[in-house]
Amino acid sequence: MAKEYEYHVFQPITPDQYQESFYRAIGKNWALITSEKDGKVNAMTASWGGVGVIWGKDVVFVFVRKSRFTKECIDSSGVFSLSFLDHETYSREYKFMGTVSGRDEDKLAGARLHAAREKGIPYIDEASTVIMCTTMFKQELLPEGFTIPGLDKEFYPDGDDHILYVGEVVKICAR
Repeated sequence: MAKEYEYHVFQPITPDQYQESFYRAIGKNWALITSEKDGKVNAMTASWGGVGVIWGKDVVFVFVRKSRFTKECIDSSGVFSLSFLDHETYSREYKFMGTVSGRDEDKLAGARLHAAREKGIPYIDEASTVIMCTTMFKQELLPEGFTIPGLDKEFYPDGDDHILYVGEVVKICAR
């Protein structure tokens, strides 16, 4: 008989207690943006994003291409999380989550990762740190918004623009 998976215990931390450089955390080590639609949890690898304060709220901002299933999940649920896993240990899983569509298969099962939930927000249980968010704002990055000539053509030659999501930080948990 297979052993049942045991979920990890996280401790809540404040944004001020978050010690990792966000430049390194998302830009170099990556994150998994996790959300769900109709009970199906989906995640995708992300290396673009940031943190800050806007409208008097602690926020994160992430970018999701409009063609991605993750966009549908965030739009449907209004929530998402950023899960940070050890990059060396989980490099295969990060690559898999960035190349397979959640429309076509259960990506978490394929990567042998597990979803957990807090406050109705799904996240990846193998993470060392999780930032849980509710969506506050979204905006498509349109060609007319670019101030550097050719930048839109360089990153969006086929018109599959990113959607900017600003999420209010609901909770941060770390091991």
